[in-house]
Amino acid sequence: MSEETNTDTDFIAAPSPADAAAAKPRRARVEDAVDADETPRETMERKRDYLEGFLQKKPDNVPAGAPGGDLYEAVIAALKEIYDPEIPVNIYDLGLIYGVEVDDESDVTVTMTLTTPHCPVAETMPGEVELRAASVPGVRDAEVNLVWDPPWGPDKMTDEARLELGML
Repeated sequence: MSEETNTDTDFIAAPSPADAAAAKPRRARVEDAVDADETPRETMERKRDYLEGFLQKKPDNVPAGAPGGDLYEAVIAALKEIYDPEIPVNIYDLGLIYGVEVDDESDVTVTMTLTTPHCPVAETMPGEVELRAASVPGVRDAEVNLVWDPPWGPDKMTDEARLELGML
């Protein structure tokens, strides 16, 4: 038995340079992207952000004391009014507040730390946090738990705090 050799091989030849230049698509130009109906001011103004409504919408059926609830958010807002005397950033963005819990009876428990155990406001800051949290309308009682573990570090700060301090 002898094998026959197929001389008709399927192949695709590359086009000649002359054919390739003629078949090349036209390059995009800036004029092609500009809509003639819009003025330059309209093109430069920021378009409506499609996420705007989504990001501002509050969750449905959230209990007042749960994260996102009215009472919880009011306590956080009150804590953001307390500033560290040595650093021009509020204690919440500074990362000193580790947790806020609001129970069913509207009692608030704030877990927090200080930058160091030898902080000059170690005696007064927890008391101020407790008073501010207790002064929020709807809060029955407030308690502060001062913890040292995990220790505070710059990594606990929000991006806003880092930006304010020139660390970002």
